Amino acid sequence: MSLSFCEPPRYENINQKEENLEDSLLPVSALQHLVFCERQWGLIHLEQVWVENLLTTKGQIMHEKVDGMACEARGDVVITRGMHIRSLRLGLAGRADVVEFIKLEEADGAKGIRLEGRRGLWRPVPVEYKLGKPKIDNCDEIQLCAQALCLEEMLGVPVDYGALFYGRPRRRSEVYFNALLRQATEEAAIRLHQLTRQGITPRGKYSKACLSCSLYEYCLPRVAGEGKSAVSYITQIIKEHAEGND
Repeated sequence: MSLSFCEPPRYENINQKEENLEDSLLPVSALQHLVFCERQWGLIHLEQVWVENLLTTKGQIMHEKVDGMACEARGDVVITRGMHIRSLRLGLAGRADVVEFIKLEEADGAKGIRLEGRRGLWRPVPVEYKLGKPKIDNCDEIQLCAQALCLEEMLGVPVDYGALFYGRPRRRSEVYFNALLRQATEEAAIRLHQLTRQGITPRGKYSKACLSCSLYEYCLPRVAGEGKSAVSYITQIIKEHAEGND
């Protein structure tokens, strides 16, 4: 496949079945929300609840800067921004922050694609920008791996690795898409479609991380979490108030 520099890929031979599948594609970014917290995913993607706080605002500004920069070439690296991606197999679609196309050496046996107006073969490498620091779970890695699976399906070449750039340490970390990460990503995509079909926001699991979530006041994890009830929550509040007055 030949990709036009700084333009979205052209899909060829799209039949009616594929067009119908496109109507059911879910956002790649939803995987990150789902793996991080299924209740957060439900509030955002099912109930359309979104509240800005300092972190979300900074993150939005960061992505606007990335998307707003023009495509460019730096020697043997061609950089595209805001590239539209999709996977009909996984039922996902979205935009990649950055996809770098790295020129392959002639002796390199790895597969690459051709870029219009440029010689040789080029390896696609997705790069995702994050505001904060690396997380304790693999939600960011799964989102990035989903982008790689989309690129593989679209371009017909393997995507072996990508990168996460975190704004706080201002450090770029490479992520290799091994079999375990690919399996976790595909399982997350299946779970995403299952919960979307059910249309029910999952219950939350309260943790310290909840306190920094912009949706805390809407989520109410101490009330609506697993094994929680409004009666037990009110009883606990009354008990804490009584103990505080002793």
